[in-house]
Amino acid sequence: YTEAWDADKTSIHVMPDTPTILLAKANAANVSHKLYVQAWEEAKQKGYDLRADAIPIQSAKASRDIASDYKYKETHEKQKGHYIGCKTAEEDPKRRQAARAMLLRNDRLYKKAYNDSKAHVHIPVDAMAVQAAKECQTLVSDVDYRHYLHQWTCLPDQNDVIHARKAYDLQSDNVYKSDLEWLRGIGWLTEGSVDVMKAKKAQELLNERLYRTRPEELKFTSITDSPDVVQAKINALQISDV
Repeated sequence: YTEAWDADKTSIHVMPDTPTILLAKANAANVSHKLYVQAWEEAKQKGYDLRADAIPIQSAKASRDIASDYKYKETHEKQKGHYIGCKTAEEDPKRRQAARAMLLRNDRLYKKAYNDSKAHVHIPVDAMAVQAAKECQTLVSDVDYRHYLHQWTCLPDQNDVIHARKAYDLQSDNVYKSDLEWLRGIGWLTEGSVDVMKAKKAQELLNERLYRTRPEELKFTSITDSPDVVQAKINALQISDV
């Protein structure tokens, strides 16, 4: 099957300047990695001369110094311990203000003068403030407020004593409820009470049997020769089928 093709393969000749061959060569050159890096390899073999004062080198050094943490803190480290305008820390306005604020907030220093002088105060015993304080203490004292009076001796037949007893009896809850003591333990039937009688009367009013009387229970005798009865008889004869 492939014998004729194998024989023809050795006898076919394609011209090297045909468009297809030229396009294939151009594509091979475009995708070739060796040709892509050939210029870079030749430049490396020739070497290069890069001076220290070149602009790219200077820019790289400046960027490195800016990004360097040591260079960033170098000025601060040099200025440590140096004060401008004041020789000592006490001459610095900000430090002096901070120390003053600390003294004002210190509770011990705030009460120092009071603690030193509170034991050296002498007040006369007859001073107006002391007398006023004593009178105020007497007024607000619970002991003097609840001072019990002495026992009075009163005659039992005095008018005020009798009046007080009557007032106590009127205000006494035991005396007020003494008339109900005899009712304790006594049984009581509801028959005859107000509520029971009210319920019975309501039941009689709502009783249908007592409210309406049946016709057969009424005693009534009709007259046989009355006009309406005679007319009813005549009408009955007229419409009778018999």
